[in-house]
Amino acid sequence: MSTIALKSNNKGLNKKFVKYVIPSVASMWVSALYVMVDAMFVSKGVGPDALAAVNIAMPYTNFIFALSVLFSIGSSAVISMELGNKDIKNASNYFSITIVGLVIISFIITIISLLFLDEIALFLGATPGILPMVKNYLSIIILFIVFYIVSYALEVLIKTDGYPHLSTIGVIISAITNIVLDYVFVLKFNWGVEGAALATGLARAFSFIFFMFHFFSKNSKLKICKFKFEFSYFKRIMTIGFSDCTTELSIGIVILLFNQCILKFLGEDALVSYSVISYINTLVLSTMLGISQGIQPLCSYYYGTNDKYAIKYLLHLSLKVVLVCSILIFIGCMLFDDFIVLMFIDKSDMNLFNFTKNTFKIFSVSFLLLGFNVVISGFLASLERTADACIISLNRGLFAVSLSLIIMILIFGGNGIWISTIASEGLVLLLSIMLLKRFNKNLDQLTYNSTAHEIKTV
Repeated sequence: MSTIALKSNNKGLNKKFVKYVIPSVASMWVSALYVMVDAMFVSKGVGPDALAAVNIAMPYTNFIFALSVLFSIGSSAVISMELGNKDIKNASNYFSITIVGLVIISFIITIISLLFLDEIALFLGATPGILPMVKNYLSIIILFIVFYIVSYALEVLIKTDGYPHLSTIGVIISAITNIVLDYVFVLKFNWGVEGAALATGLARAFSFIFFMFHFFSKNSKLKICKFKFEFSYFKRIMTIGFSDCTTELSIGIVILLFNQCILKFLGEDALVSYSVISYINTLVLSTMLGISQGIQPLCSYYYGTNDKYAIKYLLHLSLKVVLVCSILIFIGCMLFDDFIVLMFIDKSDMNLFNFTKNTFKIFSVSFLLLGFNVVISGFLASLERTADACIISLNRGLFAVSLSLIIMILIFGGNGIWISTIASEGLVLLLSIMLLKRFNKNLDQLTYNSTAHEIKTV
């Protein structure tokens, strides 16, 4: 390929990268901001205990969102491959199976969650003082689970359908709705944590309605149609989506682990500090997930067309963007730590304010590392290198972080909690680089088999 052709090709890939990544990041930000905005309003309108209650409930909402990611990302990859092969009928069939399947799963989870609400709240770590607020918040969120799960799937699939700008519009509408309703329900009506949960649920419902309008319009390639239910399809998309699901679920797992360790070694005041850290961490992780999920349909599409050059270029471009974003985020955290903490905690309790600032600065070092792990894992998953992607995600979300948490506490006591994430992300980054190098050595010898849906060596 000539230099001119390469430059032209790169320019086209750059445009597609921007077209898909920006809406994806915006979608992930909105998902993170739902709980973050709730936390800010209940902190100002109710108090620090309400902030801790929303944080304790956060692993549950992460679980719900991770479940949607499990099916949405996998179905997006498979449908993108079908569209790459120009098989719109089969793509619509898979789209229909996904949406109907998620609705059924949502109702099952809703019923189970309502029946075991007390047990869920206690498992999440609710102390007697904040147990009622945790239950009140969760009881409202649970009623909107179907909108949580399906609306995110539609956000992802509307980009797969070729309309990423509609994804951005939808999530902006949802975000504005959530903020306005939080203000009205929490600060004006004084409905407390229940008002915050209701605002979030209604915002999800509005985004669901907006996205469904598109898929019932004549512009959509993907249509709800009669379909033959295929369990093999669900197995396939769950295998592809498992990596990103684990990454999202890791937010909840880490918060759950940290909450328990903080209560044991540092006390309830430190739990309020960690609430602030966890919300910012969620926003940073959501940014990196947005980049990862933005390139996935593109990589899957070019995988379907067997364009190895485009796949490599998109990977290198995404890693460069991650590097720039990571540095900017870290600098921002160092320079604006006062402002960030003030969003949640005022200076009436200077000891708590200063403790939160200091721990936040330490934790922020991990922001320099986590993006590379997330994007490499998502990239490998988009090419159905699911084993490698799962190794990265499981270590980020469970094994490496748990091991680091234990070791750091043994060495530094309770203060080791704030260092453990830096250590675990560093360990996983070494593993990610090793797996990526191994994959790159084999990439030029790989081809896509559209019938068997697998990569095979020629």
